[in-house]
Amino acid sequence: MGSSFPCQICVVGFLCGVCLTSLFLAALTSFGTFQLGPISFSSTMLFSVTHSECDFKLKQAEQLSESNSNNEGDEDERVSLLYSAWNAELTKSKTGGGGNYLMKDGVNVPDIPNAPHLENCKAKTKLYGRLDQRTGNESFPPWTSWKGFLDTHPVASSKGTYPPWIAGSDEENYPMTRKVQRDIWIHQHPVDCRDPNVKFLVADWERLPGFGIGAQIAGMCGLLAIAISEGRVLVANYYNRADHDGCKASSRSSWSCYFFPETSQECRQRAFELMKSEEARNNGIVTIKESYTSKHIWAGPTPRKWGAPWSYLQPTTDVNGSLLVSHRKMDRRWWRAQAVRYLMRFPTEYTCNLLNEARHAAFGTIAAKMVIESLAGGWPKVIVNYCLRIIENPTQDNISSIL
Repeated sequence: MGSSFPCQICVVGFLCGVCLTSLFLAALTSFGTFQLGPISFSSTMLFSVTHSECDFKLKQAEQLSESNSNNEGDEDERVSLLYSAWNAELTKSKTGGGGNYLMKDGVNVPDIPNAPHLENCKAKTKLYGRLDQRTGNESFPPWTSWKGFLDTHPVASSKGTYPPWIAGSDEENYPMTRKVQRDIWIHQHPVDCRDPNVKFLVADWERLPGFGIGAQIAGMCGLLAIAISEGRVLVANYYNRADHDGCKASSRSSWSCYFFPETSQECRQRAFELMKSEEARNNGIVTIKESYTSKHIWAGPTPRKWGAPWSYLQPTTDVNGSLLVSHRKMDRRWWRAQAVRYLMRFPTEYTCNLLNEARHAAFGTIAAKMVIESLAGGWPKVIVNYCLRIIENPTQDNISSIL
C-alpha cells in the first residue's frame, strides 16, 4: 500500500466500494417476501417455519407409527383423530371446506377409512333423482327389481316393476303397499301436465300454532286422499317448517327442502298458472284446501281405488282385551301409512346431511373405534410427501395450509 496517507485513503475507499457493491447485489438477488395478513415474512423465514412445522408433524407421525406397529399407544387418540376426520369430511360436504384441518393433523385425505354410519349424500340424491323421473320418451321411471346405480346396469324398464323405496315383499309390508305406491306415483306424475284433462288440488300445509308435524302430515294425507278420489294431482304449497335459511332457493318454505316433491316441477308450474285463472277456478280445474270441509280432510273416506286392502287377511286388533276383526279406523290407518310413505319416499341432500350429522353425533365414536380395531396396517398414514413439497416450494398458499 505504501506509507503515504493519500495511498492509504484510496485503498480503503476501494475496499469499501467493493463491500457496498457486494451488499447491493446481494439485496437484488435475495429472496422476496410474502404477505400473510398484516405481517410480512421473508422466504427464508417461511422456509424455517415450514421446516420446523413439518419436522413436528413427522415426529408426530413417527410416534403414531411406532404405536401402531407395537399395538400400543393411546388408542383413544387415534379414535378421536378418526372421528374428527369424519367430522371434517361432513363439514366439507356441506360447505366445501374442511380439507386444511385434515392436513394440519397430518392426515392424508385419501387414506381416511370410509365411515360405515354415513351416507354419500350427493351420490344418493343423484340416484334418487333418476328414480323419480321419466327417462327420455319413456312413460315410466327406470325402476328395476334390484337396488343400485342403474347407469352401470342398463335394462329395459317394465311396468311390472315396483317402487324402489319399498323394501321387502308384499307379505312384509301393509297389504298392497308396493302396488299402491306405484299407482300413487303414476297418479302424481302424469305424462303431460298440460293435458286439459289433468286437474289439480293446490293446498298449503297446516300452519296454525297448535298443529304439530304429526297433525300437518295427517292433514296432507287427507288432502292426498281427496285428490286421488277426485282424479286430481295434489300440489303442496307453503310449508312453514321449511321457512328458514337452511332451505335454499326454491326449496325455501317447501316440503321439497326435506323430501322429494309430491309431484313433478312441470305439474307444479301448471297448477300455479291455473291458480291465476278465474275461469279455471270456476270450472273446477283447480281447487284449494278451502274448497273442502275440515271433516272431509281429517276424517274423509279412504280411496277405494284399491278395494278393501285387508280383505285377504284376517287382521285382529286388541281393544281392551277383545280381538276385533274389523273397525272403522283400520282403513284410515292403512291409508295414512301409504300416504306418508309416498310423501317421504326419497330424502333430499339436505335431509341426508342432517341424518349424517345426527348419526355421527350418536354413533361416530363407536364406529371410529370399531374401524380402528379392524385395520390390520394401522392408521393414520402421514402426508410425508406433502411436507416435503412445502419445504421444497414454500409458497404462500402452501404455507397458509399449515399455519
